[in-house]
Amino acid sequence: MRYLITGGAGFIGSNLSRFLLKKGHEIFVIDDLSTGFFENIKDLEQNKNFKFILDSILNIEILEQTIQKVDAIFHLAASVGVEYVINNPLKSIEINVQGTENVLKLAHRYNKKVLITSTSEIYGKNEKDALIETDDRILGSTTISRWSYSNTKALDEFLGLAYYHEKKLPLTIIRLFNTTGPGQVGDYGMVVPRFVKQALLGKPITIYGDGEQTRCFTHIDDVIKAIEIVMNEKKCEGQIFNIGNPDEHSINDLAAIIRKMTNSNSTIEHIPYEKAMGSNFEDMRRRVPDITKIKKYANWEPKLYLKEIIEDIIEYQKNGE
Repeated sequence: MRYLITGGAGFIGSNLSRFLLKKGHEIFVIDDLSTGFFENIKDLEQNKNFKFILDSILNIEILEQTIQKVDAIFHLAASVGVEYVINNPLKSIEINVQGTENVLKLAHRYNKKVLITSTSEIYGKNEKDALIETDDRILGSTTISRWSYSNTKALDEFLGLAYYHEKKLPLTIIRLFNTTGPGQVGDYGMVVPRFVKQALLGKPITIYGDGEQTRCFTHIDDVIKAIEIVMNEKKCEGQIFNIGNPDEHSINDLAAIIRKMTNSNSTIEHIPYEKAMGSNFEDMRRRVPDITKIKKYANWEPKLYLKEIIEDIIEYQKNGE
């Protein structure tokens, strides 16, 4: 198979590229390196089945040339990380909305199957025990820029489902819950690698807010396997799936676990949201995925939990990779 991975130089996209190449597939990556890194795919450059295109999915001519060559599209290109979205609201909206429209329009023109990568941010401030794919979205004011990301990704989903129902475009949507693992950087607010780096350097582990907010973390290896399964499973077409690990931890607990596992003397410090993110910010207290649906449709569930995730990130950062 020939696959296009938009945003393929990002953390998830580069790991997906590596995984699919090992299975003998041919991979085309388009990435403008706005949040991705060439270092993520540098080791793939010598592979004859890998082609990197330094460009944006907003360049519709390049996108069209590439889509014509492939069998299916993993659409991962998007603005990532809460901090990046807050600091780059216009670019985030443009790439998430116009970029996705470009991909879907061309995929329909050439009849290419698409997997759209969405986000748990879709649910906004809905804090029920376990979120299912049909749950209501609860969002804050439009004056809070954080919620623009949730809305643009929701529009991506609406567009995708419209193409599926009206144009019969084969398409699946996934919502990711805090994917992390070795190789991820903390530049855009990714909390686990940021905490590990601070702990290994003996610097204060900085928690935003009171730290009692809870999150669930999913190992990149589990996520990649889920992505491949739902792309290739016919009955997953036209469906939305949560991909995450329901194992819930407070951010305070996460910091304490990382400090213990790194044998660090780092202090744990709390920084008010206003100081860390500015006054134009809101957060949610908890976000836990219900993964019943993907278990049923794709026979998938995560195998790796928080301890394994942290161990892998510690080893990666200690080795200076």
